[in-house]
Amino acid sequence: MKTQQFDAVVIGAGAAGMAAARTVASRGHSAVLVDREGDLGGILLQCIHNGFGLHRYGEELTGPEFSSRLERELRQAGVPFMGETTVLSIEPNPGEGIFSLLLSSGRGIERLRCRSVILAMGSRERNRGNVRIPGDRPAGVFTAGLAQRLMNIEGYLPGKRAVIVGSGDIGLIMARRLTLSGIEVQAVIELMSYPSGLARNITQCLEDFGIPLYLSHATTRIVGRNRVEGIEIAPIEEGSVRYDRCRSIPCDTVLLSVGLVPENELSSRAGVPLNPVTNGPLVDSRLMTGVPGIFACGNVLHIHDLVDRVAEEAERAGSSCADWLDAADSGRTGGEASADIPLSAGKNVRYTVPSSLSPSREGTVLFRSMVSLDRAAVTLTQGDRVLYTKRVPWVRPAEMQRLDIPAGILESAGSGTCFLALEDGEAKR
Repeated sequence: MKTQQFDAVVIGAGAAGMAAARTVASRGHSAVLVDREGDLGGILLQCIHNGFGLHRYGEELTGPEFSSRLERELRQAGVPFMGETTVLSIEPNPGEGIFSLLLSSGRGIERLRCRSVILAMGSRERNRGNVRIPGDRPAGVFTAGLAQRLMNIEGYLPGKRAVIVGSGDIGLIMARRLTLSGIEVQAVIELMSYPSGLARNITQCLEDFGIPLYLSHATTRIVGRNRVEGIEIAPIEEGSVRYDRCRSIPCDTVLLSVGLVPENELSSRAGVPLNPVTNGPLVDSRLMTGVPGIFACGNVLHIHDLVDRVAEEAERAGSSCADWLDAADSGRTGGEASADIPLSAGKNVRYTVPSSLSPSREGTVLFRSMVSLDRAAVTLTQGDRVLYTKRVPWVRPAEMQRLDIPAGILESAGSGTCFLALEDGEAKR
């Protein structure tokens, strides 16, 4: 069996993988990028709309344009790419500090040995089975991402009259894409009382095209024998579905935009502990998982809204990985995060990434709100002590929030768990 040796193996060649691999290589360590697809870029290649790159490059780019920028940086760093290659397993060897990865490709079965691994496999879409929509099982039901690939990569139209179930960003973008391609979008149906996608996508993809959005509505049935003929929806009032007010919407196509799930089967098999809220790995302040030497970033860690933030987080993971390798080269332990302070979600916060903070350096926390608030206050507490407070103009469940904690804030903190909470900023005045 052919075996190759690297300092770091990065799994997944989307935005996260490319940014992480480039960062590791720029620090003088050997890295290789592995992906089951044959091209670099991941999901970016089918996202032909603009809106990418504003934070990272200061200009609006399409997905393929953003990907090509990252690919150019990766090539300049000299990182090799193993495409059409599936990682079958990650086997840690704690005694030697070495990982053994088993790969499958057209070349046969191969093995990689490395001192560190960065997980960047991205996410997958929830499907009809995940959300349990009853009814018939006709043709014409797609996930929004699959429909996007069919249109933008394969060149096929999925149908003529569509309804989109769920208001995730991919579904909102596809509502506009379908309309521009001559497909009539009848409606977008959302179970929650608020949209799941970014506010800008609600405006640009629905309101600008007159596409109705039904909030607090359940999809109660998909109708059709050979092909979709329509769906039935009903309003939700006081937490209950009003089946007596059920109505039908004729269509021949249903797109499901009901959320993403981190792609973590490989992580689980490697013994990486997962966060039950995000379904991604639990990571410390360095974005290192519970398995020393394995790092995680991007949508495999938690679901992001902006690819710019994915690349930024991946660079932090790559830098931490390089620090780990530097420490090993100098005979140190790799900088164990035993001094980290545990971090948990507090009031009105769904989750936080990471799950611990370093008291000795600046920290970045990404989190999701459970409520919509204007003029909110973000507070970091430990017991009865308020360690840090920051006011933000607004928070929404659909949009990921970021809190940068200045260095030195936690130096006087104890070892107990810190909590990140959200409160009404007006009430705090």
